[in-house]
Amino acid sequence: MDHGAHIASDEEKLNTLLGKEAPDFTLTSYDGKKFNLKEQRGKKVVLFFTEGAMCYPSCWNQIVAFGKDNAFNNEDTMVLNIMVDTKNDWKKAVDKMPELGASTVLLDLTKNVSKDYGMLSLPSSMHKGQYPGHTYLILDKDGMVRFVRDDPQMAVRNDELKAELAKIN
Repeated sequence: MDHGAHIASDEEKLNTLLGKEAPDFTLTSYDGKKFNLKEQRGKKVVLFFTEGAMCYPSCWNQIVAFGKDNAFNNEDTMVLNIMVDTKNDWKKAVDKMPELGASTVLLDLTKNVSKDYGMLSLPSSMHKGQYPGHTYLILDKDGMVRFVRDDPQMAVRNDELKAELAKIN
């Protein structure tokens, strides 16, 4: 198997999402609520695909930073943190860092959403084919993908994301 070709195809898939309607999905949040992406229309949505519990400290820090920043938690904008962890695995992370509980975490247990978005083999994934890495998408109020960024540096990107959100009506 040519792993390089798989990575290129996932990077291609990510980039081809720009300007298109985001694939719809329904996932259950860590706190048991069902989230359907189309039902979030009318808000700007940041999707953060993350390795989740095993990605300490960088992914945890980004999730906490989203939860503390009102620019991402208001009537106009929301963040959906998507990971393939089980509820129990994520509970262990929240027990260690309770601030994680302030953010909306969606559990992609089947990995189908991560696969549909091409998240499992991007450069930021440390576990190619198994886990998302550290990747952001911004959707406008109509559900169109307006920004994508795979981030192998795994930094907290709130300022960059706020600048991108400001470009969208």
